[in-house]
Amino acid sequence: MIYSTTETIPGKEIVEILGVVTGNVVQSKHIGRDIMAGLKSLVGGEIRGYTEMLTDARDVAVQRLVENANQKGADAVIGIRFTTSAIMEGACEIMVFGTAVKLSA
Repeated sequence: MIYSTTETIPGKEIVEILGVVTGNVVQSKHIGRDIMAGLKSLVGGEIRGYTEMLTDARDVAVQRLVENANQKGADAVIGIRFTTSAIMEGACEIMVFGTAVKLSA
């Protein structure tokens, strides 16, 4: 599955638009990561535990986007965008969305 933030796929012609597809995941913090993050905030710098957590969550959201596109029979997803939002204290949602399309052969 091709997915891209661009509105076209170089060298390919879009022959059909299948509709909007999405993928999301709600991720909560882990108590061990919170303790380490609290210590790290005292000295500053990147909190790698949270970076890894959000990277993993983004990968899951993209996987779900691709699954949704496959269900529609898509060859590609164009114009993908990511959003994040706080769901409750200690949990956030990462959502990815785009347009599922069929490409010429």
